Amino acid sequence: MMKRRNKNTPAGGSLRERVRRAADGLKERAINMNSEEIIREDAAQEPQQEAETVDTAALQEELAKAKAQCDEYLDLAQRKQAEFANYRRRTEGVRKEAFDDGRRDAIGNLLPVIDNIERALAAAGAEESALKSGVEMVLRQTRDALTKMGVEEIDPLGQPFDAEMHNAVMQGSEDEGEPGTVCMVMQKGYKLGERVIRHAMVKVVAG
Repeated sequence: MMKRRNKNTPAGGSLRERVRRAADGLKERAINMNSEEIIREDAAQEPQQEAETVDTAALQEELAKAKAQCDEYLDLAQRKQAEFANYRRRTEGVRKEAFDDGRRDAIGNLLPVIDNIERALAAAGAEESALKSGVEMVLRQTRDALTKMGVEEIDPLGQPFDAEMHNAVMQGSEDEGEPGTVCMVMQKGYKLGERVIRHAMVKVVAG
């Protein structure tokens, strides 16, 4: 005899079995979905990683360009600084030389005045007077001013003749001194430092 199915038991198995099968199906679907999502995420990350690699390389290239440009600017600045230092030295040298030339010219124009004052005092003789004392004071102050400026007299009486300092205009006899020495100074010379402003006009003993 066939057993009759319980009316409370649904077709396709018991309720518990159906629930278990449904749960297993959901679990399997979840596993499949997770696998697909992982695959999709990996696929999405690969271009991103490649993009990040490309961006890093680009940044390194830009950094190298910036460093090269910085080095170029630094070299240019250093060369300009050196050129300016050389220009400043040249300018200072030219300015100093121009100043010294102007000072020598001014002193040279003043020397004839000193010569005339000395001649006036020599002509006055030994007699003392207020006028003579005043002229002597003017001459002394003028000489002091020239000394402060670095001017030196060239008065080579009795010294060997020096063509760099002296200008021989006359020749003396042997009885006037040692051969080759200055036996008379007709006009004193002057120099500023190592530069002669005016040569001393002298008479030299032959020899």
